[in-house]
Amino acid sequence: MLEVIEASGLATIQDLGRRGWRRFGVPLSGPMDTFAFQAANLLVSNSIDAATLEIGGGDIELCADQDCVIAAAGAGYILSVYIWEFPLWDSCFVRAGWKIRLKKNGVGMWAYLAVAGGFDIMPVLNSCSTYLRGHFGGLDGHLLQSRDQLKVGKPKLSLSDLSARTLIKDSRLFYNESPTIEVILGPQSEGLIDDSIQTFLSSPYRISTTSDRMGYRLEGAPLTHLRGADSISEGMNIGSIQVPADGQPIVMMADCATTGGYPQIASVIRADLPLLAQCTPGKDSVRFCETSIEAAQEKYRTLMEKMKKGIGDL
Repeated sequence: MLEVIEASGLATIQDLGRRGWRRFGVPLSGPMDTFAFQAANLLVSNSIDAATLEIGGGDIELCADQDCVIAAAGAGYILSVYIWEFPLWDSCFVRAGWKIRLKKNGVGMWAYLAVAGGFDIMPVLNSCSTYLRGHFGGLDGHLLQSRDQLKVGKPKLSLSDLSARTLIKDSRLFYNESPTIEVILGPQSEGLIDDSIQTFLSSPYRISTTSDRMGYRLEGAPLTHLRGADSISEGMNIGSIQVPADGQPIVMMADCATTGGYPQIASVIRADLPLLAQCTPGKDSVRFCETSIEAAQEKYRTLMEKMKKGIGDL
């Protein structure tokens, strides 16, 4: 069991999401940074979709009431256990009674804390992910708060075998304050005037402070619609880029709606979504460049293979 002592920011329980319910209007949810989420789980030999703790834009402190092994991954955080600090992307042993802290510090926005055995959370619609707007999943659909109790499942291996593991640096993503994000144009890029697409691909966009888990709003050179912003609603997915009437693009994120009525001019490729997610609203900016479906698929396969092969003992 891990008990929450204190939490600020967006602290929730997430797994890989609520698949199979989008046709009923239920968002996928799940982690903002799927790469860091899966890496944290693999470091403690969990399945890649095991429930973990996600913390964004704030701090959290927990206390372990049993010996366990944890791993933290992500960007912009410092992990401390008892009186020591540990780097992210490593696993470490935690003795019963010790405090665990994730403190916001540096470039990045989200961190993930996985525990060997995963968090034993009651699924809702086949997922443990917290959907805050719907008030379900995780712990009764709310942000983690003081005195919450997080039950821990049974580890696959002994704690000694799971301790002191790492994901080598060459297998990690390079998070930074101004990433270039690859996109696939379409399906409604023709809904903008020709010059607007070139503007989108050549201009920096700042992440707005109004961004959240549903979508990252961008601030920069406005894009111009060819025949108005409103259209018949169509399906959307994580990474879809909509352009509303004000011409400022919105990138759909983990809690995005299942349909939308603005032109979708492009989609962020799966391998680059974590880079975008880790940008800090009100501070960081991004640029976009076009790629192909084939190149996007190969980039994602390579990324996941490097992750799985890059975990070893310290």
